[in-house]
Amino acid sequence: MENIKPLKADLEKYVDFDRATTAPKFFQAFSGGYGEGDQFLGVSVPDQRKVAKRFYKQVSKKEMATLLNDPIHEVRHTAIFMLVLRFQKSKEPKNWVDLYLKNLNRIDNWDLVDSSAYQILGEWLVDKPRDVLYQLAKEESIWKKRIAMVATMQFIRNDDYKDTFKLAEILLQHPHDLIQKAVGWMLKEIGKRNQEAEEVFLKKHYKKMPRTMLRYAIEKFPEDKRKAYLNGEI
Repeated sequence: MENIKPLKADLEKYVDFDRATTAPKFFQAFSGGYGEGDQFLGVSVPDQRKVAKRFYKQVSKKEMATLLNDPIHEVRHTAIFMLVLRFQKSKEPKNWVDLYLKNLNRIDNWDLVDSSAYQILGEWLVDKPRDVLYQLAKEESIWKKRIAMVATMQFIRNDDYKDTFKLAEILLQHPHDLIQKAVGWMLKEIGKRNQEAEEVFLKKHYKKMPRTMLRYAIEKFPEDKRKAYLNGEI
């Protein structure tokens, strides 16, 4: 574990105490919040990325797993950035996908999900069966559901929308706003590439969608069309 102590010491050089004070509220780490119990140093994402780039080549898989399970949020996030880099540059990327999947329980806030789901899992599944996403979508954890949904960003970038739509149907009426936002976000991403495809889905489902999901999905539409959807006039 020779790299863990120096990595943490490097992160501590960037501590911002004001950020450490506000982060628990931003990530709902208070009692009853979705990030309850999480701890924060107060290190910005750009600074986490700097540390990740300095350490990712030498960090072992065992060290990576330890860092992914650290109680400090920014340590876990830095580990995510390193894991993405190792996955992208590895001749055996499956090893890093497996490590990611084994540690999903600690990919436990929206920023950790959004920095890894499509960059690792989505990219890996572009040309493979995607059963794992449907398994994750049925898990109780909102983070695993969000991973399933956000992973499809990589498919969308390849103009492959079928799994996004199928998962959106599964999660269509989920009560948590972080799932509603994730579904709406992915539908919006489809619409940015193919608005007709998105609208085929919306016309079938939009009246049943939670308002948050719908607002995210139609965010890039012209004002008159947004109003029509919001007023149920499509």
